Amino acid sequence: MLSASVNEVIGQYLGDDVDTFLSEQGLKSTDIDRWVCHTGGPKILQAIEESLNLHDGQLEASWRSLSESGNLSSSSVLHILGNILGGQGTERPQSGTPGLMLAMGPGFCSELVLLEW
Repeated sequence: MLSASVNEVIGQYLGDDVDTFLSEQGLKSTDIDRWVCHTGGPKILQAIEESLNLHDGQLEASWRSLSESGNLSSSSVLHILGNILGGQGTERPQSGTPGLMLAMGPGFCSELVLLEW
């Protein structure tokens, strides 16, 4: 059972964690072309958008996956990645641009993977 406080944990920690991770790679969140984020549910996606200052449909692929397939747990990122690479919903990212894959796991941990399209 997912704790109701997960969205609060995301709001408190995720932004700083992502900023630190990206800065170690010489990047900022504004450099990320596509976000591939765990679809834990509407409150989780809203918390991710707020904590990372995402807007204008930057999580569109995650929202679409949640709507079409529900919460696939951490494996949702692989489903979303497949959709993006298959050109479903949005145009494919430009070659060479950075992306970020973000999944969440038990006890609350987040896993971040830097992508290059």
